[in-house]
Amino acid sequence: METSDKQEVNKEFTEECSKILGAVSDFLYVIGGKWKLMIIIAMARGNSRFTEIQKQVKGISARVLSSELKELEMNGFIVKKVSVGYPVIIEYELLPYSQTLEEVVNAMTKWGMQHREKIKRDMSSVSGSSKH
Repeated sequence: METSDKQEVNKEFTEECSKILGAVSDFLYVIGGKWKLMIIIAMARGNSRFTEIQKQVKGISARVLSSELKELEMNGFIVKKVSVGYPVIIEYELLPYSQTLEEVVNAMTKWGMQHREKIKRDMSSVSGSSKH
């Protein structure tokens, strides 16, 4: 293989790597962090009011939830609906665009369950092997 052929392959590999890293970076920018996917999952299970979402997503503060909801709205995943009248009712609704995350959520769920089982197996084999 000539040097120029090798450089061409490396250039293609580098461009492919850059493309992948760019796409993952975009994903993490929009959906990254601890809370956004959890909020979307809670909403997909029927939680539409602020307090319901906060109750379902354990550990999130009101301030952080408010901020995350604004970002999700800004990126086209949810819409905030305010009813006129007394009392004023604020609900959040998933937009169809949020369904584009279904495959990602399913893959993460599957991986998370596998990982939890692996950790349990590893822990039981460590505690089991320490017994003589």
